[in-house]
Amino acid sequence: MDDRVLLALPSKGAIAEPTLNFLRDAGLRVDKPNERQYVGSVPAISGLSVLFQRVKDVVYKVADGTVQLGITGLDVVRENPSDEIVLLHPELGYGHCQLVVAVPEDWVDVTTMTDLVEIASDFRRLYGRTMRVATTYAHMTRDYFHARGLHYFTLVKAEGAIEAAPTIGYADIIVDLVQTGTTLRENHLRPLSDGTIVEAQACLIANRTALKSSPHALKVAQHMLEFIDAALLGRRYRQLTVNIRGVSPEDVAAKVSGSELTRGLRGPTIAPIFGVAQSEQADSWYTVTLNVEAHHVLEAVTHLRSVGSSEIVVSPVNAIFLNESHSFQCVLNELGLA
Repeated sequence: MDDRVLLALPSKGAIAEPTLNFLRDAGLRVDKPNERQYVGSVPAISGLSVLFQRVKDVVYKVADGTVQLGITGLDVVRENPSDEIVLLHPELGYGHCQLVVAVPEDWVDVTTMTDLVEIASDFRRLYGRTMRVATTYAHMTRDYFHARGLHYFTLVKAEGAIEAAPTIGYADIIVDLVQTGTTLRENHLRPLSDGTIVEAQACLIANRTALKSSPHALKVAQHMLEFIDAALLGRRYRQLTVNIRGVSPEDVAAKVSGSELTRGLRGPTIAPIFGVAQSEQADSWYTVTLNVEAHHVLEAVTHLRSVGSSEIVVSPVNAIFLNESHSFQCVLNELGLA
């Protein structure tokens, strides 16, 4: 019996290299023996092999069960819905983009979807045709438009530089992915204020049947989520190590915990420093270790200084493993296995 579990990863495109970097930083380094090969392995998880595919093919192969796990863009998953696809983790924290409805800049009176509905009616009444929409996201575009009362439109197939479609007269408006919006502006297009169809980023998906029928596949998925949850949580924190004087550990704890920012996840860890000359007041030196949210580091340092701390060392936190993986518990609920 082959216990191998396959993880499909993007072979090229905007999220290909960031995916490898993300997995490496999460402790799930991918080994690829040859750059020309489309296979690899993840040494941290026994029995997990990697298959490199196009972003869209990752979704197709997970959906049909060819591979059990995959990382791709949430936009591709939403565009190709399947009951067989389970979202293990929808927000891996990279590859951010938005699928937006964009119109020509000179459509000055069109700023919302309500305005676009009126324009579509005008096209039908004045020009005897429907408004043409260039996109590769036909499924999401159609659903989004219909839900907002827009029915007079025609989807035109577009590949490559979709942003140029209105300029060359191939389409009237576009629905496309944007990251910074620079390409839209360069092509004299702008997004509607309420025209964001989906906000997407890289996500981890799995085949539902595989997880429910194979304990090994489910265990591999759990291991991946353990590493990913721990890495993403670790990114939010910095570890502070600081030396401080006090009468006792309790005295030091009271000083350090005087601010909510410096109470850490479960309070500070305090250890005596031996071999340091004591003051006349018989105060002792202690080393305090605590985790602080990254965006509060300077405020925490300011407080620690105010209570007499010195030699404050700030270190990155690679991972924080909690008592269980929240993401995996959500998956068990989704599968009815909780």
